[in-house]
Amino acid sequence: MELLNALVEKGLRRELPTREEALAVLATSDDELLDVVAAAGKVRRAWFGRRVKLNYLVNLKSGLCPEDCSYCSQRLGSEAGILKYTWLKPDEAAAAAAAGVAGGAKRVCLVASGRGPTDRDVDRVSRTIEAIKERNEDVEVCACLGLLSDGQAERLRGAGADAYNHNLNTSEATYGDITTTHTYADRVETVQQAQAAGLSACSGLIAGMGESDEDLVDVVFSLRELDPDSVPVNFLIPFEGTPLAKEWNLTPQQCLRILAMVRFVCPDVEVRIAGGREVHLRTMQPLALHLANSIFLGDYLTSEGQAGRADLDMIADAGFEVEGAGEVTLPVHRVDAAAAAGGCGAQGSAGCASHGEGGSCGPCGGHAQGTGHGSGHGAGQGSGHGDAAQPSAAGAARTDLVAVRRRGAGTDLPPNA
Repeated sequence: MELLNALVEKGLRRELPTREEALAVLATSDDELLDVVAAAGKVRRAWFGRRVKLNYLVNLKSGLCPEDCSYCSQRLGSEAGILKYTWLKPDEAAAAAAAGVAGGAKRVCLVASGRGPTDRDVDRVSRTIEAIKERNEDVEVCACLGLLSDGQAERLRGAGADAYNHNLNTSEATYGDITTTHTYADRVETVQQAQAAGLSACSGLIAGMGESDEDLVDVVFSLRELDPDSVPVNFLIPFEGTPLAKEWNLTPQQCLRILAMVRFVCPDVEVRIAGGREVHLRTMQPLALHLANSIFLGDYLTSEGQAGRADLDMIADAGFEVEGAGEVTLPVHRVDAAAAAGGCGAQGSAGCASHGEGGSCGPCGGHAQGTGHGSGHGAGQGSGHGDAAQPSAAGAARTDLVAVRRRGAGTDLPPNA
């Protein structure tokens, strides 16, 4: 297929595809799906080999968020029956993080619901980062706390944070349809603040909120321009009790096409399969490893994920290997550029250059529905944008796959790692 050959060549040269090419990937038929996966897989292997980076979420503070992100189970007015608790103590968070590290995670993502941290919150998270690194010196720590104020990114970096996550979630044109309590520009500014402070930036999207293919391409092109080191791809988890509870727009095949498009547009960054992979990719999850080089291990923020052991078995059975703590995640040109800038872009590597190595309801790439933060995406429930496709039989509601997290952080039960 001429399109795919051209996209592979561009990916190997780190050249941006055209919007028309990106849209064409999303428009390919199911008969062409394996060709799409194979082509994007060539780009993935060229930059990341067969390594899969494991990340682990710790929800430091769950529920009761004042932001109104439509996709989020922790949003203002949410009736989802999620766990609700205030800040974990540093030792509690460190114990949860240790379970993830023991399961193979090399990055721990610390997430807290809310519009953004107060200075006192930054102090809390700083103590938590220190407690985690006392137990696991080489682990990467990514904070996901919502919109940042001046100086907060620098303080987090000084405390040992390696990265900061804040997702764009959807296109600028449709952002106001999913969130009214903060703006798309607020999100962009926070990502830029993290980068300016020398933190490795992590920013992604949520698919399946009713957006059009054009919206998906818009947000991925915006991410390419922002140039984060990590791009988490979330698939909407339609929690009952949220405005998007009836949005079941995705099929496993469409999820794979979205991941392939992201890989072609962002060939040399860490593409992470985040929240919703178990719900929407289902038995086709192993194919997604040919497109993404990073996943979350175990549970998400407010939803249960696949068992950690099953994640490890899936990686091995698909012929991939877990990325080791001493391995560098990013291609050398990105690591060198980050080091030259004095930042932490070595993300996932043996450390960053200097550390020896609005609303925030979502996870570090695992949206608030069960994983990214204060990231809004998709349109309002049932609103749909542009030419958004209607759910096919394969994309019918699978409410049986949406399980609220009842273990791990904030409970007396051991975490799933």
